Amino acid sequence: MHRENDPLAAFWMPFTANKAYKTNPRQLVSASGMYYQSADGRQILDGTAGLWCCNAGHCRPEIAEAIAQTARTLDFAPTFQLGHPLVFELASRVAALMPDGLDRIFFTNSGSESVDTALKIALAVQRARGQGSRTRLIGRERGYHGTGFGGISVGGIGNNRRAFGPGLPGADHIRHTHGVPGNAFARGFPPQGAELADDLQRLVDLHGAETIAAVIVEPMAGSTGVLIPPVGYLQRLREICDRHGILLIFDEVITAFGRVGAATAAEAWGVTPDILTMAKGLTNAAVPMGAVAVKRDLHDAVIDSVPGGIELFHGYTYSGHPLASAAGLATLDLYARDGLFDRAADLAAYWDEAAHSLKGRRHVIDIRTIGLVAGIELEPRPGAPTARATELFHACFDDGLLVRATGDIIALSPPLIVEKVQIDQMFAKLGDVLAVID
Repeated sequence: MHRENDPLAAFWMPFTANKAYKTNPRQLVSASGMYYQSADGRQILDGTAGLWCCNAGHCRPEIAEAIAQTARTLDFAPTFQLGHPLVFELASRVAALMPDGLDRIFFTNSGSESVDTALKIALAVQRARGQGSRTRLIGRERGYHGTGFGGISVGGIGNNRRAFGPGLPGADHIRHTHGVPGNAFARGFPPQGAELADDLQRLVDLHGAETIAAVIVEPMAGSTGVLIPPVGYLQRLREICDRHGILLIFDEVITAFGRVGAATAAEAWGVTPDILTMAKGLTNAAVPMGAVAVKRDLHDAVIDSVPGGIELFHGYTYSGHPLASAAGLATLDLYARDGLFDRAADLAAYWDEAAHSLKGRRHVIDIRTIGLVAGIELEPRPGAPTARATELFHACFDDGLLVRATGDIIALSPPLIVEKVQIDQMFAKLGDVLAVID
């Protein structure tokens, strides 16, 4: 057996420039509250809640103890034809947080799995309704729905798709909402572009409504650079889906659990989908877990369409894992006890002002904010798109701030426990780095 001397060589890192990273590795070794600690002993203020996921802050003892206690008691229990009490309790608790009617919960292990599960459920629902010709799935350009084959088929980020073949047959995409004239530096919902939802009608006219099972969108597109829906856009999309019998799926892997000031963006923004995906904040990222909320009548259509036996041939070994269930219950307790969803809503105006204070800084061509999310769009460097944002990401980390670079956009989404002084520090550091980045 051969062992390499390089301790970094074996790990093929996800969504990472591996050669560049391993030339100059930046590592995190511990975390607490609003901060990481780097391998060289520096405090790193977390401006991204890890990867949009540690909404209650890092290493909360209540969650750690719940996980430890469950690991000592029930390390694993299958949920195929069996169950355990924690997963049923968590499902009920999650259902109570969802918009009215979305009270049937299917557990997964990630956002990617939640998306693929939601797409499968949509197809199963249409078949159960006697609409078996509805097999086409519609996503949106610049959409991110994880990295499963279903997710990349309906996703609209080119680099995530082009190396992996044609994807699911029949998938199509409506237009994105980025860069609409008159929307730059809008605060909250941008004023222009609701009519872009009508692009779904174009696909209905092209393919026929009888072929379309579902359309999936992020209420706010996060990973592609904080794209906030124009005023009236989501409502218009809901109306078109209702008109043509198309299921509407909201991918709330990022927006669920307080990010926009409520349990879900659907609740905060007054548009209820038929199916809703979630992950990330569900367990505060302490144990991987995702979930799909489905309207009860859709769930019942699938269950009642089968006279006996298994109704949906789908699931995962770790669906509703005991440790993840314990982490989820403890996380929901923290959200409720500390009022973190309301806290995010209360801080939104302060966050908005702080983010927009960067207007006029070098290279900044747009700023988008809603809830506790901000996207700072930078002018691409000629001949080197994404390079400026990547350099800013590294420079911020070296200056004690974790941000996220996606394309030429810097995204921020701090834990919901963030204090105003820490918000000030984030945008002051960003301003300092912008002043020296070419």
